Parts: sequence; structure tokens; C-alpha cells
Amino acid sequence: MKKILIISALLTWVCAFQTGCIAGRRVMALPVATATATAPAQKGVVYLEKITDARRFENKPEAPSTPSVDGDVNEMSAEQRSAMIGRQRGGFGNAMGDISLPTGENVQTRTTALFEEALRRRGYSLSGDAADAASKIKIEIKQFWAWCVPWGFGISFEARVTCEVTVTTPSGTRKFEVSGFNRNVGQVASDANWQLAYTRAFEEFLTKLDAELVASGF
Repeated sequence: MKKILIISALLTWVCAFQTGCIAGRRVMALPVATATATAPAQKGVVYLEKITDARRFENKPEAPSTPSVDGDVNEMSAEQRSAMIGRQRGGFGNAMGDISLPTGENVQTRTTALFEEALRRRGYSLSGDAADAASKIKIEIKQFWAWCVPWGFGISFEARVTCEVTVTTPSGTRKFEVSGFNRNVGQVASDANWQLAYTRAFEEFLTKLDAELVASGF
């Protein structure tokens, strides 16, 4: 009996050490870092024609990288799902609480911020009026998710952002896919560790998007 109690206490400590045994919902901001280098002189404006959250959620998915929520995803509206950005897991990999952006934020606003920063680095800005812009962009969000994989006395925090992009310029229309991923290893499921995985995934995304914008004539 004493041995069972000791093992139980140890497992409880491991769970608390790694994840805090977090149930319910964690609300977390995801800022997009601004490049320190001086942006080029203004070259023009771009109209963001449409941005769609095309992620597919599942209840109790086999892979932690598949979007899911703490509860029945079918009871959520599309607007509520668009704010969800990750899922937490316990010390044995069991799904627990989920992660949401703050009120007023969703994956569309964060993706807009990413494209705004990418265009700014190339000397462009987003316009709210299609008539002012010679170039237009449509975005379909395929992935925007973070998950964790507990192992031993550590946790692998992983984040991926993938978008299908259609760019229309005076030279024509071009479609491409751009993705950013990062794996951050930590010991505590803090906001900082989740955010670091996303921050690094964002930077890879911005680097790859820059190359695609160059190929599109920006």
C-alpha cells in the first residue's frame, strides 16, 4: 500500500511539474515580432481580398497535431473555433485543456498580422480599399495549431502555421503554399514555452513567405 501511495505521489508530481495538470482553457496572446532592420521605402499597397480558416477539427483525434478542443467541437461556432490555437496534454499524453487567443483575436487576425509584417519588410502595406491596390491576396489557413508531447521530464512544444496563398498582380495570378514549424523543448507548460514555439514558427513562416513574395514580383 505504501509503495502504491509513493508511486501515485510521484506520478502526480511529474504531471504537475510538466504540465500543471491544466484542465479548462488557457488564453494566450501571440504577438508577431517586427523586424529590427529598416524597411525599404514604400513601394505600394496590397489589398487582402479574403482570409479563410480552413482548418479541420476532430473530437479525440489520434494525432495531437490535429485540432481539437476540450469538449465537443461540433458545439462550437465557426467564430469560436477560429480563436482556438492549441491543445494541452497531461504527463502521459492524455488530452486536457485547450488554448485560445484573447477576446477579439482569431487565426485570421494573427495571419493578417503575419502578412502585414512580411509585406512591410518588402516595402508594402495593406490597404482597406481594393480600388487603391494594384495587387490582391487571398489566404486559406490550412494549419495554425500548437500541441505538446510530454516525454520523461521534459515537454516538446510544437507549432505549425500553413497557408495556401493566391496572389494577383498586374503580371498575373500565382498560387503557392507557405508553412512555418518549430519544436521547442521545455519543462513547464508555461505561456512562454507555448509562445516561443509559435514565435519561431512565425519567423520560419515569414522567411519562406518573403521568398514567395519575391517570386510573385513584390
